[in-house]
Amino acid sequence: MKKIILLILAILAFGCKDQQSKEVALEATEEEVPKRKLAKFEPKDGEVLLFVGQELEAVGGLEEFNDGYLDHFDRPAGWTTYSNINPGENSFGRTQEGLDGLFDTHDWGDNDYNATLQHNSPNYENMAMAIGLQFVNHEEKVADGSHDAYINKLADFLLSLGERPVFLRIAYEFDGDPWNHYDREATIKAYKRIVNMLRAKGVENTAYVWQSTGFISGQEHLEGWYPGDDYVDWCGVSFFNRWKEIEMFEFARKKGKPVFIAEATPTISDYGGKLYGLTKETQLSNSEQAEEAWEKWFVPFFKAIDDNPDVVKAVHYINCHWDSHPMWVNNPTFKGIDARLHLSDSISKRWREITSQSKYIKSSPDLYDKLYNNN
Repeated sequence: MKKIILLILAILAFGCKDQQSKEVALEATEEEVPKRKLAKFEPKDGEVLLFVGQELEAVGGLEEFNDGYLDHFDRPAGWTTYSNINPGENSFGRTQEGLDGLFDTHDWGDNDYNATLQHNSPNYENMAMAIGLQFVNHEEKVADGSHDAYINKLADFLLSLGERPVFLRIAYEFDGDPWNHYDREATIKAYKRIVNMLRAKGVENTAYVWQSTGFISGQEHLEGWYPGDDYVDWCGVSFFNRWKEIEMFEFARKKGKPVFIAEATPTISDYGGKLYGLTKETQLSNSEQAEEAWEKWFVPFFKAIDDNPDVVKAVHYINCHWDSHPMWVNNPTFKGIDARLHLSDSISKRWREITSQSKYIKSSPDLYDKLYNNN
């Protein structure tokens, strides 16, 4: 089709007697080029939903948690939280119950989470919610129906949010071996079962996000993990120190899906970055380290957004004091990272300047209407 349109354009342009006629022919022909239908909650090309996360301390805006992103910057379009379907698993001294952090305050080594507390706060009005849902070691039980009670409870939670848009990242970083070590076939079945059950329960406020690590899988491996177009509203990807290896933009473009940069925080590879995940210490409170982070991570981050306006439609900045949390204190990638933006005046200034551009969508009274009525 594209070749036929280009041929018609060439013939029309050749036959036009003056420049004005050529321009008219060009405009008429461009209008005939079909554009893909926007996905659920997807903004138009060139616009980007700005999310911030990931735990209560990082996001802030609450009585007990009042030194996070919301306490220093304009409210973003959404925030990110996390939960799980892995009851009985131990995580840094806590035995998980399943759907932890959705209804009550829970800390599994990554500080406190409580999505309901945030949902009920007026400081979180007119914001979308992104949920990272993992079920490591339980993909078979999710796939075969053993954990259906948790899926039904998740559906009830999503329905309780009313019109608040939700981006559900099912089995996020599915290819993140060894830390996730999902079984591929069982995970695909589990992903589909969750989507099917939520749809059957009447959940309509949720877009389904399929998120890769960004640096492990090439095109063939991504294809092998893909649940199918009917089950994926958005493709997702993480943007850390090995961002140069991301192939998700190309894959999503091929599938006709938007991309959610669903996890992003300033990390700079050390000499052992590729083999061992090692990164350089990056404390944004340190002016020299903050400047290096800006040049080596923030600039490429914003460039990736600018260079892919047709697919990158949402981003999530993790405003986290990583090295203060037990989960990350010995992690090779995050053990030396404090990514809280307000700690650096220079970073904060440039962050505000860039995210104040009209392309970055933030919280607004008509945000929900825009997301629901995007087509």
